[in-house]
Amino acid sequence: MKQTIKLYDLDAYATEFSATVLSCEEAQVEGQNVYQVILDQTLFFPEEGGQSPDKGTINNIQVLDVQIQGEVITHTLEEPLEVGAVVQAVIDWKHRFSNMQQHSGEHIFSGLVNKKFGYDNVGFHLSDQVVTMDFNGVITAKEAADIEYAANEVIIRNLPVQVTFPSKEELSDLNYRSKIEIDGQVRIVTIEDVDVCACCAPHVKKTGEIGMLKILNIQNYKGGVRISILCGFRALEEYRRKTVVLSELMSSLSANQDSLVEAVTKLKNMNQSLKAELADTKKEYMEAKLREIPKDQENVYLFESNLDPQVMRTSVNQLVSEHSGICGIFTGDDEEGYRYIIGSSTQDTRTVATILKDKLGAKGGGSTAMVQGSVVAKRETIEALL
Repeated sequence: MKQTIKLYDLDAYATEFSATVLSCEEAQVEGQNVYQVILDQTLFFPEEGGQSPDKGTINNIQVLDVQIQGEVITHTLEEPLEVGAVVQAVIDWKHRFSNMQQHSGEHIFSGLVNKKFGYDNVGFHLSDQVVTMDFNGVITAKEAADIEYAANEVIIRNLPVQVTFPSKEELSDLNYRSKIEIDGQVRIVTIEDVDVCACCAPHVKKTGEIGMLKILNIQNYKGGVRISILCGFRALEEYRRKTVVLSELMSSLSANQDSLVEAVTKLKNMNQSLKAELADTKKEYMEAKLREIPKDQENVYLFESNLDPQVMRTSVNQLVSEHSGICGIFTGDDEEGYRYIIGSSTQDTRTVATILKDKLGAKGGGSTAMVQGSVVAKRETIEALL
């Protein structure tokens, strides 16, 4: 099969094209019947270079996936196309332009990191949700914020984003970033004084079209850092979502934005204090309840609500030391089910666990002396079985 003509290299802003169907083969993908279609030319950018593929339609049939192998691009469709037919296709421009904003913003960020620190972008992923970049050196939060500011200055300057296909001789004299070794013609994306990088993806014509760049997260990763960003309209949507959450929190806690962290911290500390107080109260309650059980009672099973696992275990240990049979505590309710701990100093508790599993589908396990797990059943059913 001859190589597919990449129309997106000629014009990243084109949204419609016609092409001839070279092949159409039925295939199975995740249990679904689909059709792998190869055209003589395409505007659909495939999944390549860490970037998700374009979306759109061919003859009004939804394109599910676009992949490239060698220089041949394959489109996955829900319905077949006739080989030899001339088809009409439309790119999902909103998705394409969003990817162009993200990828061009990544070039600016990675180029600035490389110029300032000498670090390489050794991992790049552009999904439909977020952009991640892995750098082979440590960047502090303050340094990343400085790069973010500088990247937005580059965006505001509205610099040209140039795409060239240099000859081998020109390429040998060119200092450019490249994550992998590239065979054949190399495509170079240049933002003057910011970045020169080998790249196969569509980009904006000028940096101003990126709109803005915002860091979402920084984390240590494989001796360097992984930085997540969003650009353009995706950054705007993320800001809108955060604003809604922020407004709801401020309203719920009766706090303004500046005092919100303090209010949440106070609420968290209060919650921890109440949990500790409740645990102590539950412990005292269980100690009192256990004292009321006759010491000559052989087997003891108790049902309680909202018991802490540590209180359960301590209580079962006390029951086992004071009673000769099998002792267990179940905590939960008939709706959600029960967690249990069962122990004994004289019998094999796994016998009970097996009965609960066989009769009620319980989960869990343990040793001869103690088993624990969970079961979804009504209390009266469990009690009758025990």
